[in-house]
Amino acid sequence: MLRRAGPSLCHFLLERKSSAGYSSHSREAKMSRPVHAQRLEGIDKNIWVEFVKLAATYSTVNLGQGFPDFPPPDFLKEAFVRALSGGNHMLHQYTRAFGHPPLVKMLAQLFGKLLGRDLDPMTNVMVTVGAYQALFCCFQAFIDEGDEVIIIEPFFDCYEPMVKMAGGMPVFVPLRPKPPKDGKFMSSADWQLDPAELASKFSKRTKAIVLNSPNNPLGKVFSRGELELIADLCVKHDILCISDEVYEWLIYDGKEHIRIASLPGMWDRTLTIGSAGKTFSVTGWKVGWTVGPDRLLQHLRTVHQNSVYHCATVAQEAVAQGFQRELEFYGKPESYFIQLPKELQQKRDWLVQSLDAVGMKPTIPEGTYFLVADISQFKSDVPEVPGSDEPYDSRFAKWMVKNKGLAAIPLSAFYCEAHKNNYNHFIRFCFAKEEATLKAANDILQKWKREKTSP
Repeated sequence: MLRRAGPSLCHFLLERKSSAGYSSHSREAKMSRPVHAQRLEGIDKNIWVEFVKLAATYSTVNLGQGFPDFPPPDFLKEAFVRALSGGNHMLHQYTRAFGHPPLVKMLAQLFGKLLGRDLDPMTNVMVTVGAYQALFCCFQAFIDEGDEVIIIEPFFDCYEPMVKMAGGMPVFVPLRPKPPKDGKFMSSADWQLDPAELASKFSKRTKAIVLNSPNNPLGKVFSRGELELIADLCVKHDILCISDEVYEWLIYDGKEHIRIASLPGMWDRTLTIGSAGKTFSVTGWKVGWTVGPDRLLQHLRTVHQNSVYHCATVAQEAVAQGFQRELEFYGKPESYFIQLPKELQQKRDWLVQSLDAVGMKPTIPEGTYFLVADISQFKSDVPEVPGSDEPYDSRFAKWMVKNKGLAAIPLSAFYCEAHKNNYNHFIRFCFAKEEATLKAANDILQKWKREKTSP
């Protein structure tokens, strides 16, 4: 005999819902408690988000963001295609977490040659998702709550928020411009540290200094004397040096890039950061690296394995083949490391002439993709606004992209909040562009000049 079936599951759930006193109001209740971590306070704004949107909306010519609009070298594209389409299907899978073996081998060989020491590819090199992640790993690995980190202004804008996210305290020291008295163009070399001022920033709380040579945004290549000053203070106070050298191959006018890790007493305390994006004109591939002693890199590996863990295998394979080719042609005319800076120097000189012709005063960069220009003579176009909290160069750059269709970045974006108005009459241009792009920029500038001079 069959027993009578009990209440249905639907009936049971409806009774339970009713007895719990649920209502449509409670189902729609929103979470009200703060959810974001305190370490994110004050670092939510980002200059690139704002200006990339402006450039996409208004600009005819974008000389703001730092990426080439010309193709990478054929040998690198061919290497990528081989890696992607070749017979080694394992290149589509995970590789070694801390760097694809062929790539770390090439990096150890090259940087061992440049630094004059034998490097172990497994312990002295770590591959990251671009130099950006390398910087993040450094700050997370070494900076504790209350540690001070010296940052040289103007600085690449991520340094400050990354230090703060790690619990550190940024301490800023400026490069101060010393214009030449002969009326010539100012050079990025004319932006200099005051030795006494720099020394005064070191204290018992100082954990690290961030060095960026060649410097973004100025294009300054620190001289041996300047690097020795920094190195002596690092050794004296026993602190780390995080050396961002992503533009190491983009040096002009016969200048020399000196790696601070090669100076006496610095290898053991320096983390040298590089970028395939800047080296081979492939910023979208996001392949970077850190070179340094194992006693430091072991801590970066801990951060890396517990965050990103792994970088794209195919991109690493292609970059490894690119470096293998460059090692074969090192110092020869066929080397991309020689060809690229020659091409960029010509583009730099072209943009300098265009800016000078309309009354902007360019500072001649010794390296990088960038130059800054003094816009003081354009205040008749964009007058000062008394009492405005926004730096003048920021308002000028926004006005220029909206009214002239030309995008650039205000120099104040590369200063801390307290110092944004110290050098607020400069804007940064990127000249790593096709000739057609630079010509279009020149056309805008020439038209602007005619408008200014017409009765």
